[in-house]
Amino acid sequence: MSAPTPGADALVTLTHVTLDWPDGTRALDDVSGSFGHGRTGLVGRNGSGKTTLLRLITGELTPIDGTLHVSGAVATLPQQLGLDTQRTVAQALGVAPALAAIAAIEAGSIDQADFDAAEGRWGIEAEALSTLTTLGLGDDADLLDRPLGTLSGGEVVTVGLAALQLQRADIALLDEPTNNLDRAARTRLLEAIDAWPTGRSLVVVSHDTDLLEHVDRIVEVHGHELRGFDGPWSVYRAAIEAEQQAAADAVRAAEQEVRRQKRDRVEAELKLAGRKRIADRDQASKRAPKIVMNTWAMKAEKSAAKHRHLHDDRLDRARTSLTEAEGMVREDRSVRIELPGTQVPAGRTVLELREGEDLPLRGSAVDGLTPQDGAFVVQGPERIALSGANGAGKTTLLREVLGLPTAVAPAARLVRRIDEVGHLPQRIELDAERSVLEAVRAAAPTVPPQQVRASLARFLFRGALAERSVAGLSGGERFRVALASVLLADPAPHLIVLDEPTNSLDVDSVDQLVDALAAYRGALLVVSHDEGFLERIGITRRWEIRGGHLRALP
Repeated sequence: MSAPTPGADALVTLTHVTLDWPDGTRALDDVSGSFGHGRTGLVGRNGSGKTTLLRLITGELTPIDGTLHVSGAVATLPQQLGLDTQRTVAQALGVAPALAAIAAIEAGSIDQADFDAAEGRWGIEAEALSTLTTLGLGDDADLLDRPLGTLSGGEVVTVGLAALQLQRADIALLDEPTNNLDRAARTRLLEAIDAWPTGRSLVVVSHDTDLLEHVDRIVEVHGHELRGFDGPWSVYRAAIEAEQQAAADAVRAAEQEVRRQKRDRVEAELKLAGRKRIADRDQASKRAPKIVMNTWAMKAEKSAAKHRHLHDDRLDRARTSLTEAEGMVREDRSVRIELPGTQVPAGRTVLELREGEDLPLRGSAVDGLTPQDGAFVVQGPERIALSGANGAGKTTLLREVLGLPTAVAPAARLVRRIDEVGHLPQRIELDAERSVLEAVRAAAPTVPPQQVRASLARFLFRGALAERSVAGLSGGERFRVALASVLLADPAPHLIVLDEPTNSLDVDSVDQLVDALAAYRGALLVVSHDEGFLERIGITRRWEIRGGHLRALP
């Protein structure tokens, strides 16, 4: 473990960098560190400044103080690459000007501007298609002319990754590249990261712990500080856990020392008081001449003052050590809650789906009915992972389960389902005018406010935090409000549907979701490409949509 201090191989060096937003809010404060060759995972809580650092490196932002030195060309894969839906694949790859110039030259142009634009890259079309093929997008020449809007989210990210490879930039920046990727696209991305040239720098902002196992180094943004850890995510986590255990031990030792110094001071005061009583008694009985007694009294007062100063100094040092030790302990962000009302009997049918057109919904009275042969059934507290390529129809099937309208026919029709269903969508929608308490009470209107408030404390909304406006919450806080609204609903949910719940969440928020789902005793139907997350929440079975059909995986 080491601080990412500038080194000989550093391609990006930050020295006491400070950045303010236009409204005066401080984004980065006196940050120093560096990024060298190889693959670096940049981690930290949402809002800690990870994306801001990338924008500084690209030159999009300029610090108000400190220096930033970038050595080499920079290329980036932004989160919002696919928003410009009319942009072609060739334009996204950065090869459109060269292709147009080469086409003009082949048609007979002798314009020097065309030769300048071609940059001597006569084989760029074949190189671009070869790169796309290697990443799994095929070698159809027409692909270069396709608008990004015709591609899936995973395909768009793959195009962006191909662009980075074609540019051969010294420094490549990826911002949450696994968001919205299906399993195949994730695999291609990880293979590309594994094969990244060691002579170049790759910096990846990600909450995806699977991806972070493929980097050489972790740099953490914590408290406006950059800290470097040699090794992948697992090494970083082990280092932080060991550090926090040592910090907790230091706090306990410092607390004991403060108590000991307080006790010693009290004992010293008692001894001084006893000596003073003896001196007062001797003076009253005139055991010595007055001048001698006064001399003794003055010496005793000086000695007492010296002892008090000594003990006060020791106590102050002990308190300072305690404050320093407490400063090393990170806030416990765990969600610890009990949800006994969510328990579902093992034999109860929670959900039944069946392939076929226009199957009637039997209603929610599911007890006592036997599932039909060939149906897809969830019974008791099963945890089902629903997978499939992007565009296969996963979200459409979830909408069918939730009883929401679908634009196209789902892979299977809802036959029956219990009433007590919770939904945590990809896009969190909360009433910004409400407080945290009001937002959660809307899902549990019959539960006394004090009971809801007590439960919110378990979701880290303690005291006055429960009265905060939703409009002023961070992304992670809004997620916790949405999660609390689902889990604390009345009646309690016996089936929860989650659609890519870890997208855009920082690692702390993912941990909190895992903690909460560990306490949940009902059934889950989850769409997620995050295999690490699925493993942590204890998936029991898997379904897959392929070719428009739903099937159970072995």
